[in-house]
Amino acid sequence: MLENAGSRLKAWLVAGFGTAAAIAVAGVMGAFGARHEPLPILAPASPIETGQWLLRPLKAYSAEGKDLYGVPLKPGAKALVLEVEMTNRTAKSTKDYFDALQANQTAVEAATKPFIVLTRDSTLSPELHPGMPERMAYVWQLPDGAAPPANLELSVIRKTYKQRDNLYGLPGWFNPTPVGRLTLPVGSGPDTADIQP
Repeated sequence: MLENAGSRLKAWLVAGFGTAAAIAVAGVMGAFGARHEPLPILAPASPIETGQWLLRPLKAYSAEGKDLYGVPLKPGAKALVLEVEMTNRTAKSTKDYFDALQANQTAVEAATKPFIVLTRDSTLSPELHPGMPERMAYVWQLPDGAAPPANLELSVIRKTYKQRDNLYGLPGWFNPTPVGRLTLPVGSGPDTADIQP
């Protein structure tokens, strides 16, 4: 009887130490696993492939006024603008480009979505056709009183094509993931010189 109790106590102690060791190891591994490597810095003048899109940043600038590509800005509002050449790499026309570039500026509120305009005819949010490069302007309205930054910092987002998604079993582009950071100097007005290689 006494041997039985001793054996049980020994088993509980071993199990307790084993559990504590497992928890400690899991905690240490979790802490190291949570470390994220910084995103790569992307060259401003180089083409950037994001799955659906081939992007070539052209220029960034601040602007003021209501006639900026027909974007409905508030009177007197300032805007931060990125002009970029976009080529649709998919097999059909799409306008799934709203999250391809995300501004990291403190001057731009995180929830603020940009207006996206085709520069050649000021069409808001057009579908872009496969294989046809188009010059687009991403326009973020700055909050009242906010000064334009010296540099525009962006995260570039890539999506992955799946033949069937898990929810509906349909094909599409999923799993948006940042692939790098892009920094462009901010000029003033739309006549700023393009960034060229």
